[in-house]
Amino acid sequence: MDLKPWRQRAAQGAGGAREWRWFFPRIPPSPLRCALTLSGARLAAREAHNRRCQPPLSRRQCVERYLKFIELPLTQRKFCQRCQQLLLPDDWGQHSEHQVLGDVSITQLRRPSQLLYPLENKKTNAQYLFADRSCQFLVDLLSALGFRRVLCVGTPRLHELIRLTASGDKKSNIKSLLLDIDFRYSQFYMEDSFCHYNMFNHHFFDGKTALEVCRAFLQEDKGEEIIMVTDPPFGGLVEPLAITFKKLIAMWKEGQSQDDSHKELPIFWIFPYFFESRICQFFPSFRMLDYQVDYDNHALYKHGKTGRKQSPVRIFTNIPPNKIILPTEEGYRFCSLCQRYVSLENQHCEHCNSCTSKDGRKWNHCFLCKKCVKPSWIHCSICNHCAVPDHSCEGPKDGCFICGELDHKRSTCPNIATSKRANKAVRKQKQRKSSKMKMETTKGQSMNHTSATRRKKRRERAHQYLGS
Repeated sequence: MDLKPWRQRAAQGAGGAREWRWFFPRIPPSPLRCALTLSGARLAAREAHNRRCQPPLSRRQCVERYLKFIELPLTQRKFCQRCQQLLLPDDWGQHSEHQVLGDVSITQLRRPSQLLYPLENKKTNAQYLFADRSCQFLVDLLSALGFRRVLCVGTPRLHELIRLTASGDKKSNIKSLLLDIDFRYSQFYMEDSFCHYNMFNHHFFDGKTALEVCRAFLQEDKGEEIIMVTDPPFGGLVEPLAITFKKLIAMWKEGQSQDDSHKELPIFWIFPYFFESRICQFFPSFRMLDYQVDYDNHALYKHGKTGRKQSPVRIFTNIPPNKIILPTEEGYRFCSLCQRYVSLENQHCEHCNSCTSKDGRKWNHCFLCKKCVKPSWIHCSICNHCAVPDHSCEGPKDGCFICGELDHKRSTCPNIATSKRANKAVRKQKQRKSSKMKMETTKGQSMNHTSATRRKKRRERAHQYLGS
């Protein structure tokens, strides 16, 4: 083969080199080179996205604006609901066409979670806020346990209520520090009350200054009477969260004396009950409480629901459960055998010697499995354990979900295009079937209505005939 044309194109520069690489018939592009190019493109896109998501103001600027804002008369205190920003008089012209909330009171400034819209992107930073019932329970519990400082990691509403309680009740001397990924809160708090923080990689966005604020808060009074309360996103992996929390624990232990090296930082980790084994894998001293935490802006995690619709969110803690009193008016009772408060339907199993329910329902004891299981589960003789009635006895596939091969995953399966087309065809077929059923139902209702009208007219004519 004559390579002269390709050599000439390569000599023309970058464009010719690219042309030569793709037109050469026998040497395809290296998969590694393509992967590196793709990774570079993705990296650049991520950097651009990160720049767009950066706070518009520095931490110092936010504090200065806040101090100016609270000095304004009530009629000049405005909040832009579109930009989610407190407005000074110089900013009014830029937000004249936006939806602006006026007469922002000091009480509203103390409850920023009610001014700010919750973040709702489930892939990145979905934000669910404690309901007032759960939040008040936590504040009362922390006070009853004798804590005077609370490190709130991802719990803005609890942070607000603690500060409100401290300002309104002279007897309450609880302080709190909020660490949260949502930088919008920086415009409502001073530097010693809020740190812009990522709990998945233990990153303080404001650098060493914020890190020292957190360190000083943890080590104040030699680390006594402090607790960490955290409510991470439920879609996050337990392992990176556990690593971060252990770094915070290590920071707290730096202020401890050698005699107190055996002590643990008290923690309330709020997470769904089905993560119990994973959490206990990293923190063996943790125990799960039966208290059901509910949220204001979540469609499912609400108080008062029964059965499988109950909130699955629980409190994991290294505080002994017998020291934690749950509210009896909400249906919790004290089990004298387990020496802890449990939900009303969580019955003590004499075979397991424990109140075994995790989800608030009464569980049944399986003598073959030698443990209690959910009421909807049955014992499978093939699998030799309890499972849902319509489970697959073959178990999950170890390899690709499409072809079953062990050397790759679904995302790199060569048959993924065929699988997508098949799934799309199935979805379309289901849609057509559903539309057809709706049409038949509508047609049947229309025919039934017509038949009823005819029968009514026949009865009327018969009455007229008999009356005549």
